[in-house]
Amino acid sequence: MPLLDGFVPWPAETAERYRADGTWAGEPLGELLRSQAARTPDNVALIDGDRSFTYAALDRWADRLAAGFSAAGLRAGDRAVLQLPNVAEHVAVSFAFFRIGVLPVFTLPNHRMAELDHICGLTGASAYVTLDRFLGFDHRGLARSLRERHASLRHVFVVGDPGEFAPLPEAETPLDPAGAPGPDASDVAFFLLSGGTTALPKLIPRTHDDYLYQARTAAGICEYSEDTRYLATLPIAFNFTWGCPGVVGVFASGGAVVLSTVPDPQVCFPLIARHGVTTTSVVPTIAHSWISAADGRQEELATLELVQVGSAVVHRSLAEEVGPALTARLQQVFGMSEGLLCLTRREDAPETVLTTQGRPISPHDELRVVDAAGDEVAAGGTGELLTRGPYTLRGYYRAEEHNAGAFTPDGFYRTGDLVRITEDGGVVVMGRAKDVIVRGGDKVSAPELEGHLTGHERIDQAAVVPMADAVLGERTCAVIIPVGTPPTLGELRRYLRDRGLASYKFPDRVVCVEAFPKSGLGKVDKKRLVADLGLDAPPGPDAAGSDREPAGAHS
Repeated sequence: MPLLDGFVPWPAETAERYRADGTWAGEPLGELLRSQAARTPDNVALIDGDRSFTYAALDRWADRLAAGFSAAGLRAGDRAVLQLPNVAEHVAVSFAFFRIGVLPVFTLPNHRMAELDHICGLTGASAYVTLDRFLGFDHRGLARSLRERHASLRHVFVVGDPGEFAPLPEAETPLDPAGAPGPDASDVAFFLLSGGTTALPKLIPRTHDDYLYQARTAAGICEYSEDTRYLATLPIAFNFTWGCPGVVGVFASGGAVVLSTVPDPQVCFPLIARHGVTTTSVVPTIAHSWISAADGRQEELATLELVQVGSAVVHRSLAEEVGPALTARLQQVFGMSEGLLCLTRREDAPETVLTTQGRPISPHDELRVVDAAGDEVAAGGTGELLTRGPYTLRGYYRAEEHNAGAFTPDGFYRTGDLVRITEDGGVVVMGRAKDVIVRGGDKVSAPELEGHLTGHERIDQAAVVPMADAVLGERTCAVIIPVGTPPTLGELRRYLRDRGLASYKFPDRVVCVEAFPKSGLGKVDKKRLVADLGLDAPPGPDAAGSDREPAGAHS
């Protein structure tokens, strides 16, 4: 298959070096499942509710689907939008596509017309794989609308009742590996979506070589084995769940994946007990909900050994609670769908695990920390993280104009994350470059202030967001979920002063809520929070510049 149009490859010399030293193994992802099925055919690979699949059964299913998709007319290089929740079909369809060179675009179950219309148009997708209904939403209606708008969308396959569309095409005769050579390992295997919340997602091409290296390396650090039982609580279309080390890392190790369609502790705790789950990965908001629900239920969590927490800043107050509450070892994770992955290790000192997001997983990962002018900061200083390596992309798909600003001329990816590097090489994430409130010229880091606020005994959770101001441009609003009687703005300012925080970082307003709006990945949706609270419009001139609390603030 010729090089995919719109894909930015690694420089030839760099790619050859990764192949020569064995970093890239030259193994397509579809072969990963096949080789594991040959080694341990009777081991359980995947559990979905009452359905359980051995490696041999899952391998045969993927081959039947691959033959069926080929018979339906899908060919190597075709793009297929894949929108399924955490069900076994998501895994089987993905590996079927890997084997015939069809490129799945992983989308989240809660994506709707705005996102999928954009993705279909950008990729020229030939197929859409979805389900009939999920959490009350009719995905077949969405499929109708997409097909009306995109002539390229020739195939719609539906899990469940297909209606006027087609069911998944399982052929009676499975794919013959000898008669159907698969893609080259250097080819694009699938697409992840960028995690930005301010614009439509960009497409991240991941190759067989780079992704298998990421998952295998991370699985080694996490000490995965045939005894590993991994609970997938976040969507498996999410990089964290799919390959950090996630599903792919489990299959590379011969363990088993247990699927949950929701991260609710009332669902997940019984799954942990029933299947002897040893590890899982969650975002901070979900970790918090599990901790809150864990009192008196430690017996259900007895087999849990490792809990990965990442995808957002983990404040120390939360990090300290994970181990005692969930009876498991905490592993902090800092990663991105674009590539770079950092993990804390078993051998790290407790303070390192509590206060850093770990070290890069690969000796080939290159990191720079730069200031606004692009100059490297002094050792231990804070700046934007730039990175490149054997599993970090060299360009978004079909995004030439954006790529010109997102990458340096020598191929470093500008992550937009503000970090500092410790003497031991640990990465400490200070926040996003854009998660900063510019208050009359002073810059307030939202994650830093949130970390201080959640240390208050009467604050359960906090989200710091900007509110528009006619004079200062932005002011700082602390949105809190209180414990008992909420602290007043004055109390919070005195508390922050006692902690030694500069006064310009104090919140200008405090708002109490019962819950935060969440993104599809369970992270706090700050953009929606600002809109819901009406903070995106500046107050009238009488309020501008006033030191009193604006109307509606808690006092």
